[in-house]
Amino acid sequence: MSVVEAAPSESAEPPPSALRARLRAWRPHLLFGVVALALGTYVVSGLWLNPHGRVLVENKGDQAFFEWLLGYGVYTLSHGADPFYTTLLNAPLGVNLAANTSITVYTTLFAPLTFLAGPQVSFATILTLNLSGAAFAWWLFLRRFLVRNHIAAAVGALFCGFAPGFVSHANGHLNWTAGWVAPVLLWRVLKLREPGMWIRNGIVLGILIAVGFSIAAEGLFFTALASAVFLAVWSLSPSTRGEARAAAPSMAAGLVTAAVIAAGLLMYPLYMHFDGPRTFTGTGFNQYHYAEDVGAYFEYPTRSVAAWMGFGNNLAPNPTEETSYFGVGLMLLIPIALIVLWRRAEPGRRATLAAISAVGLVFLVLSWGPGLKFFKDLTDISLPYKWLMDLPLFDSALPARYALVVAAVFGIVLALLTERLLTEPLPSVTAHTLWAAAYAVALLPLLPTPVLTEPRVAEPAFIADGLWRDYVTDNGVMTALPFATTDTADGQRWQAYTMARAGKQFRIPDGYFLGPGGPDGTGQIGATMRPTDWLFFQAAYYGQIRQISEQDRASARADFAYWGVQAVFLPDQITGSHTSLFRSAAELTATELLGEPERVGGVLLWRIRPGLDPS
Repeated sequence: MSVVEAAPSESAEPPPSALRARLRAWRPHLLFGVVALALGTYVVSGLWLNPHGRVLVENKGDQAFFEWLLGYGVYTLSHGADPFYTTLLNAPLGVNLAANTSITVYTTLFAPLTFLAGPQVSFATILTLNLSGAAFAWWLFLRRFLVRNHIAAAVGALFCGFAPGFVSHANGHLNWTAGWVAPVLLWRVLKLREPGMWIRNGIVLGILIAVGFSIAAEGLFFTALASAVFLAVWSLSPSTRGEARAAAPSMAAGLVTAAVIAAGLLMYPLYMHFDGPRTFTGTGFNQYHYAEDVGAYFEYPTRSVAAWMGFGNNLAPNPTEETSYFGVGLMLLIPIALIVLWRRAEPGRRATLAAISAVGLVFLVLSWGPGLKFFKDLTDISLPYKWLMDLPLFDSALPARYALVVAAVFGIVLALLTERLLTEPLPSVTAHTLWAAAYAVALLPLLPTPVLTEPRVAEPAFIADGLWRDYVTDNGVMTALPFATTDTADGQRWQAYTMARAGKQFRIPDGYFLGPGGPDGTGQIGATMRPTDWLFFQAAYYGQIRQISEQDRASARADFAYWGVQAVFLPDQITGSHTSLFRSAAELTATELLGEPERVGGVLLWRIRPGLDPS
């Protein structure tokens, strides 16, 4: 059986009634959906305990950024704003959201929930549905194209949806946890083979491409690249070459249709992404640093049963980027599985196995990045990515994340192996025992544990009760102290919460985003700091207190004039994304620079006088 042969539907049997047949056909889907949703809720359970009062331990900055985007979704609909460019952030220059991960489809669809319950609830909801939906989409894909057995499909789908890399990305990434994008797009690509249906299938695929670009452009690129590798290898195999040749005209016509539809829907966001204001090249992240260590494939993820038992790792750039970490057991099981499957496979199935293996191998090598790392040591061995890293699209990707495609390959192999073991007799009880032990050793240590959360600073009444409106004009500029950055994200989430309530809004300088400013026109994280925001960052992040000079005051006057700041405030508590902040140092610095503050709604407030004189 080749990859494009559908598993028979149970509803094909003569049913006693149409309704009963439909219910029986959907019973396993509903059961698996409940299991997937329960597991997704379990992984995100720390946030669900108190969505407004808890935060992800490992990635507060990205959570604040995505909450900001969700708040901006409400603002976009209520104010008719541009979803791909804003000056609310990084005043006065603004931010090109099309060149960031703007998740526009999510921010629009969940705007009612965000307005009613807040960005915090929408964030937890999307994170849960992403993980559960990915598993469910893979379940449907595997059942449709690769396996008949329910248990086999469930094993593969649960691994694909909750693989270590995706659980790791649940630490803040609403884009990378959207693992459902890949199986849905792959499904529609394979549907292009249908003769005479290329217009309809092409239109559907084009719409899905536009949706995928909005939610996870980097993931869309990976899916397209994986599809190209798979189809190339599968089409060139002797046993499937004729089938591929027969399907080529329909697929080509469907792909052209999809490209036209996607280009039409994405015309403006693509222009903004590649040539709009405040665009850039690259990512602002070091591609050598964010590359997978060879040893990482044999380590165990931080949020897993193995780590709970003491088998952790220290090879990831950070806890959110543990994109492989499959463990020794699974890394041994997968090649054994491929050998077993290959030995008794029919020619068409061998073509499928060869294509799947090629995808896994290509993305394995790509995940290692431009230079081979072996247990933290960067060797002198250059890898293919070194010659790809400056090409368009590749320059905007982080190599380690290619391992997420390897995880999908592993999930497919597990599904195929499981069906083989459940449907074909094994020679002895010993063989049953050995295979059961192999599955236990490979998969049980990888069972996920919930992502870590902790209490976070509550929204001050100054923001929550709208008291800020008395101190800033509509669309005026105000900033929390310290200024919003990836390491000091409170100011950005205060703005997110006000946007989610619609109505009057203020702008902020700085913020956490990707924008121009790196060497040779490349991107950087956040704004280029001026003397005044750097002064407050040093105070809050490092605890540095220095005597304020006349030069500092002159710089502050110039900086406040540049930003157009009308008010500055400091809450009673401030949160650092990666470490505790020195609030007292920030208050002492602000008081010496700006004078004595007012006390308003749980914050210290400094009004910037007309003429922008902070003295």
